[in-house]
Amino acid sequence: MDFLSDFLTKFGSQLQSPTLGFLIGGIVIAALGSQLQIPDAIYKFIVFMLLIKVGLSGGIAIRNANIADMLLPALFAAVLGIAIVFIASFTLAKLPQIRVVDALATGGLFGAVSGSTLAAGLTVLDGQGITYEAWAGALYPFMDIPALVTAIVLASIYTKKQRDKYLSKDEEYLSKQPVAAGEYSSEQGITARGYPSTASEYRMEQGQKVRIWPIVQESLQGSALSALLLGLALGILTRPESVFESFYEPLFRGLLSILMLVMGMEAWARLGELRKVAQWYAVYALLAPLLHGFIAFGLGWIAHVATGFTPGGVAILAVIAASSSDISGPPTLRAGIPSANPSAYIGASTAIGTPVAIALGIPIFVGLAEVLGG
Repeated sequence: MDFLSDFLTKFGSQLQSPTLGFLIGGIVIAALGSQLQIPDAIYKFIVFMLLIKVGLSGGIAIRNANIADMLLPALFAAVLGIAIVFIASFTLAKLPQIRVVDALATGGLFGAVSGSTLAAGLTVLDGQGITYEAWAGALYPFMDIPALVTAIVLASIYTKKQRDKYLSKDEEYLSKQPVAAGEYSSEQGITARGYPSTASEYRMEQGQKVRIWPIVQESLQGSALSALLLGLALGILTRPESVFESFYEPLFRGLLSILMLVMGMEAWARLGELRKVAQWYAVYALLAPLLHGFIAFGLGWIAHVATGFTPGGVAILAVIAASSSDISGPPTLRAGIPSANPSAYIGASTAIGTPVAIALGIPIFVGLAEVLGG
């Protein structure tokens, strides 16, 4: 009963947190028919500020770390970020009535990292006097960026394949139709709909196979990931501490609250699409954080045995794997996979995934690290 009481207390405190509170507020005012709107230019500015701040903090921590000690944990973090997206593609995406792009976006969000969950985990470790590497918190971009890029790339590949399939069906249909007056014939290379006249001609233009690198390049050049990578590079290569502490850090929580308000309003606008499959997202969001965290804990313990990675560091790796992004993920996926439903991936993350990661994941993984560390 004490465990259940503690869980409910922590769950209730999460409902009162600014991040989740503003998200719920956005949902409520949208449900009440409010005409409140945040101009798109302001939204884009807020996203830029948040992402470059996240990148700067990670870059500064990496610059101050011993790179040799970070190599294996950082490699494991990157592998985990990618693997979590593939886990979603082989589990959530296979469930009835789940759209593949929604499942991939959800996997990308759960593969990316929550700054608030990471901060909560570090606070618990400090409170219990468990030591960890100063750079352990900087593992998040190694998991965060690969997860988001993988989700965007897989969604792009899926979309291109679906378009090819559509064009093949369109070709078969058009080959049986007479050419009407004023329309180009297939020999002239284009149909009345504006497509290439045959799927084979389309593939000659695009290449027979979907080319991965252009998709990766396009993902990295997207506005959201560009801001994140720019901040990371500036944090590593320059000395931005003064502007970081005087400008980006004080503004961070306020800007995040506005972003969550926008996300809440958008989630409500697309909630109708989610209702018929919400139960599957609930199941995924309940199980995924703990599954991801246990996988990360196992890999972290390998790094502990191989390189002396501290048990506290292992717990941090598990906590960030259990988390789902509340800062970099939503705007990046909104830009990179625009056809995905934010109600699916944001709802699953903020309503269920984050409370599970904080209320269950942190105590479990910190406790395991304490016990196994002796």
